Amino acid sequence: MKIICVGRNYTEHIEELQNEKPQDPVLFLKPDTAILLKKQPFFIPSFSQDVHYEVELLVRINRVGKHIQKKFAHKYYDEIGLGIDFTARDLQQKLKEKGLPWEKAKAFDGAAVIGEKWLNKKEFENVDDINFSLQRNGELVQKGETSHMLWKIDELIEYISEYFTLKIGDVIFTGTPAGVGQVQINDELKGYIKNEQIFSIQVK
Repeated sequence: MKIICVGRNYTEHIEELQNEKPQDPVLFLKPDTAILLKKQPFFIPSFSQDVHYEVELLVRINRVGKHIQKKFAHKYYDEIGLGIDFTARDLQQKLKEKGLPWEKAKAFDGAAVIGEKWLNKKEFENVDDINFSLQRNGELVQKGETSHMLWKIDELIEYISEYFTLKIGDVIFTGTPAGVGQVQINDELKGYIKNEQIFSIQVK
């Protein structure tokens, strides 16, 4: 499987990081080694002093597809999930300043949290109107709505499949809303879709 991540898909998040609004979706990949193992804590890596949480809605692909048209994209996923794209922000900034790829800051071991619980998309009246959130030590720090995405789920699948063949089990991280912040040792991060808890992560 592969993890395809979308950057800069929420206007307020673009503004909080003072990034330029893109004309097309920003894509990057994480290897399967980036997935945080089930029931394991997230260990802050030694090479970063500023790791940020970024909660994101996830889509799991259920069939092989290439050059998928938007009108057919809904056939390629049945499940909606939630995860965290951990980012070594200090390292990312250094790489961006040099015009280098972000992988060291985004794709390191444990940098991709995939919640254990997946929800059937039939549970939602509209996948373009899903609320999700992240709590840090019981405090709400991020709140997102898929209605605020610059590119909606089906549009992302169309765009991504132009460049990458999508395979069964691939996971798309659809972008993070505003409110990202630094994690600290002993933090507890809990992610919710609507009011249903999807994951709980300890930071070490």
